Amino acid sequence: MRHQSRGAGLTLAVLSAATFGTSGIFGTSLIHAGWTPGAAVTARIVTAAVVLTVPALIHLRGRWHVLRRDLATVAAYGVVAVAGCQLFFFNAVSHLSVGVALLLEYLGTFLVVAWLWLRHGHRPRRLTIAGGGFAVAGLVLVLDLAGSHRLDPVGLAWGLSAAAGLAVYFLLSAGAVENSSSSADSDGSDGCDVPVEPLPPLVLAWGGMCVAAVGLVAFGAAGLVPMRVHLTDVRLADHRVSWVVPVLGLSLLAAAFAYVAGIGAARLLGAKVASFVGLTEVLFAVVFAWMALGQTPTGMQLLGGALIVTGVVLVRVDELGHHPVSRLSPAASASSDPDRVPAGHRE
Repeated sequence: MRHQSRGAGLTLAVLSAATFGTSGIFGTSLIHAGWTPGAAVTARIVTAAVVLTVPALIHLRGRWHVLRRDLATVAAYGVVAVAGCQLFFFNAVSHLSVGVALLLEYLGTFLVVAWLWLRHGHRPRRLTIAGGGFAVAGLVLVLDLAGSHRLDPVGLAWGLSAAAGLAVYFLLSAGAVENSSSSADSDGSDGCDVPVEPLPPLVLAWGGMCVAAVGLVAFGAAGLVPMRVHLTDVRLADHRVSWVVPVLGLSLLAAAFAYVAGIGAARLLGAKVASFVGLTEVLFAVVFAWMALGQTPTGMQLLGGALIVTGVVLVRVDELGHHPVSRLSPAASASSDPDRVPAGHRE
């Protein structure tokens, strides 16, 4: 059963990375048609929130107490992991090259490792450190960072903020149930291991997107986020299509499905492994750009992809070879991995 959960977690993580990787081709078509990045992000999140509303309400039927209990988690997820992370990245791109901005954002994976070490005492072992080294080297090659790039201090600050947002995304995705368990243990349960109903991944994604959508619309109305749209046909993969097509692609694939699958993966794999698998998003982005835009990857990019996959495999092998007892909470102590949700609390 444990192996099945691990397999399901890896499948969800890869699917999440792949669908997140489609955002480049969809977003580029809108931006080239005159949309501002803020408008594209807002359309993506608002539409995704609307699409997920009915399924989320069905999930919550008779279980609204679960959402009320985790409102703080939902708010933090929406503000930091959804809206904040994307806005930080686009601000970084306005000061840095896209490759450098992406590399800074993906440093969020290492912030996850650092948090688990500093907060929970899960010191990274040699295979994880080696895997991180391979992954960084692979990212540098895939993002073609060998040349000279200007490093603007403001852009660096925005890029590191995006990294923090990415780390929060993985940590909250994996830790929402653990937080709930901890709160229940301190809620007059006499220290007993009382099972706590988790907030379903779909509901966490929907709630976070609702919060993010409200924030983005408010920022746009206040003029803090430039909002400009052109409701005309756009060019997507050498075809003229309605602007609705890339908006739906961003919303359904690169938002609704990607976030829900990502949360499910983090709960099954833990924040650390899920974040390393998430690095493959850049590989999928390169492949989709090749397929849709004719941007053939170079040999160095293919080598970089192999290094990233090697890094992910090393981290995964490290996790499979060590099963320390979790110290997060009494309910979480049944977990075989330190940053994974208890098996009895999974969706």
